[in-house]
Amino acid sequence: MIDIKQDTILVGVSELRKGIDKILEKARKGLVIIEKRHKPQAVIMSSEEFDHMQEVVDIAEDIVLGTIAKMRLEGSKDDDYIAIEELLK
Repeated sequence: MIDIKQDTILVGVSELRKGIDKILEKARKGLVIIEKRHKPQAVIMSSEEFDHMQEVVDIAEDIVLGTIAKMRLEGSKDDDYIAIEELLK
């Protein structure tokens, strides 16, 4: 187990097999990078950290989609639209 930075450790697959409880405890406090043959393969993190990352991604997607919608609205003309009655026919 190697500390990469304050809240991140690097663990080999063989170490993971032998000490999963200890590694899960480390994951509650930061990131655990699992490597196989000296190449990163996966990351273990707490469920709270994962939920936080998902929230950030969702917010970023909303911002991007909102920006795209605004650009499309600003670039549209009245004849780009049809009445709802026409649509329902």
